[in-house]
Amino acid sequence: MKILTTLIVTASIAAVISGCTSQPSVATAAKLDLNQVCSVEKSGINSVITTAAEYNAIAKAEGVEFMRLGMTASQYVEAVQAGIKSGAKTIEIVDKKKKVTGTMDITEAAQRACRFAVVALQQKDEAKTFWKQSMPGVGIKY
Repeated sequence: MKILTTLIVTASIAAVISGCTSQPSVATAAKLDLNQVCSVEKSGINSVITTAAEYNAIAKAEGVEFMRLGMTASQYVEAVQAGIKSGAKTIEIVDKKKKVTGTMDITEAAQRACRFAVVALQQKDEAKTFWKQSMPGVGIKY
């Protein structure tokens, strides 16, 4: 009887833990507030870059990864993570040819990576309903 009780308690705890953690997805990204999630001042740089890495992996898999100044969001995430490990205050902006074109503050780069990852998924979710409205004669009047 004691073994059965232990198994039930363990299974219920596992179910609660797995149900309480929300996995990143296109649907959860659509509900996020960028000012809360991607703010280094409010959340901290480690939390922001973790969020960016999680949502950018989904954006990359969906084929909607953003690029700015010749760097993809993945490159921003990798550069910020390397900068955090080394204690750097800036990261280098690198173009497609691996040529350094400038530098950027690490907090700004973390926020940019986070926003790129989340907004790419938000726009993908928004496009499911908005494309129909933009068809001539259906929704938006020109």
